[in-house]
Amino acid sequence: MLNTRAGSVTDMQYYDHPEEGIDLTAVNSAVEAVFAAHGRGEVQMPPKIYLTFPQGDLRTMPAFIPSLDLAGVKIVNVHPGNRTAGLPTVMALLVLIDPATGYPRALLNATRLTDLRTGAAGAVAAHYLAREDAVVVGMVGAGMQAGTQLEALACVRTIWEVKVWSRSPEHAAAFAAAYPRFHARALPLAEVCDCDILVTTTPSTTPIIQREWIRPGTHINAIGADAPGKEELDPALLNAAAVYVDDLAQAVHSGEVNVPIRRHTYSVEAIRGTIGAVVLGKIGRSDDREITVFDSTGLAIQDLAIAEVALRTEGHWTELPFP
Repeated sequence: MLNTRAGSVTDMQYYDHPEEGIDLTAVNSAVEAVFAAHGRGEVQMPPKIYLTFPQGDLRTMPAFIPSLDLAGVKIVNVHPGNRTAGLPTVMALLVLIDPATGYPRALLNATRLTDLRTGAAGAVAAHYLAREDAVVVGMVGAGMQAGTQLEALACVRTIWEVKVWSRSPEHAAAFAAAYPRFHARALPLAEVCDCDILVTTTPSTTPIIQREWIRPGTHINAIGADAPGKEELDPALLNAAAVYVDDLAQAVHSGEVNVPIRRHTYSVEAIRGTIGAVVLGKIGRSDDREITVFDSTGLAIQDLAIAEVALRTEGHWTELPFP
């Protein structure tokens, strides 16, 4: 599966912009496939390991997918204050190794790939869990991840209208202006939540989405809570919804449910199941009035999946001597 144009086991390939030319539909399909493999118990993936810094954190994310003959580890930071320094909030490197020998095969700049594979996770969840007639999307947060969530979602749903809110009115207005084809508008938060599919991508550590704002039948992709202490949704909303997670252990530790579980306002037992089980058809939406939530923490298997897509796509690469 790996690109071996370097032609020598003494060379490792470095991909600086592996996202160039990638088809989002292919990314969605690849992420859907590894969610299914996860649901069948066919992957190795320990939970993320965190290092906490004063201004952010660093995470290491290893995984092995035998069916793709792919193994590797992603190193990714999240520093919310980076915007003021002109740097991305999230930056990442992904190292792929040969499962048979442990030999490093490729080093990828995974900063943009991380955005794309996270967007794909939201698209897969909405494809399976949102109502069939869902056409109005609410975006809470207007950063880079919001854009990739919307673009991936547009691959699986016909979007008639987008409502957007950000703590920065300027960012919300700029986001809306970038998506005239979806009739995007910047609106107050409660109005944004009046939608069919709600996507939250903020770094909030206190709930900002209130239960009373969410109408029956809404599907929510809760993307922003990806570390301990983060939460975007009112615990009362979680208790009123069918909640699906990408990985149970990781979600309990650092997903949308982590704070409510720790504070005993939500329970592990209330979680309906994993998105892998949804993809496999074992569980899913019960009726059109049910509120559904996908708690996305971001999985290492998603990174391997998009790396496999990237390495099948013509990109920029450089041979690096190793060892």
